[in-house]
Amino acid sequence: MSIKKHLSYIILCLLAFTTKAQQNTVQGIIYRINTSTRIAQVVVTNLRTNTVMMSDELGIFTIKANPGDTLLFDKSEYADLRHVVGSQKEMAIYMRLMTSTELEEVKIKGTTKQQELGEVMRDYRGQGSFFDGKPPALLFLMSPITGLYELFGKTPGRARRFAKFTKAELEQNEINRRYNVEFVKRTLNINDEEAGKFINYYMPSYEDIRVWNDYELIKRVKRQYQYYKVNKDPLRVNPFQVKPADTARRN
Repeated sequence: MSIKKHLSYIILCLLAFTTKAQQNTVQGIIYRINTSTRIAQVVVTNLRTNTVMMSDELGIFTIKANPGDTLLFDKSEYADLRHVVGSQKEMAIYMRLMTSTELEEVKIKGTTKQQELGEVMRDYRGQGSFFDGKPPALLFLMSPITGLYELFGKTPGRARRFAKFTKAELEQNEINRRYNVEFVKRTLNINDEEAGKFINYYMPSYEDIRVWNDYELIKRVKRQYQYYKVNKDPLRVNPFQVKPADTARRN
């Protein structure tokens, strides 16, 4: 065999090896540590490629990854886990439930804004604005002056407006906790700028966030992004011209 043929053979082998490496897929089962309990709906992220998958109801996951890639396993009430992919194509992952102290720290961080807003509402009540500015009918019989003050007074009006603002703030805070630039970047494998533009286009409602699990949220975001990619040029010209995918599908 000539040198030229030898080189051609070597190049073909290298190409075949590279293609195989690029298409490598690993799978595994996720357990609660020290038990045989499997964990469903764990978000699995390849930190190199930003590919995102989720474990099924049996705790089984499949994701594209090469040896040396780091996988991030994330689920509420469990401590985040990072695992470096080795040569094995099948793996067992063991996640640890957070301690009560760790859960309390997470809870404290998430409720800081709620506490701050609650303190302001208590200040309003301290000024005489009781019942969040919505007095029960019985209050007029018990104390007509207080009842009229609650209904028509300036402070109760401000309290009602602030209560409405508080509700909107807390709902938006809950949306931002799950749907944010980092989540969108990781789910769609896009950069900061593109993620920001997409978030400006699509924002799930509080009701959606409240009922969707992580798998449903990822599925909806991917579907909305496909629609956004097709229609983002018309959107740039007239943002009211194109409806979100869910709305367009219903119409």
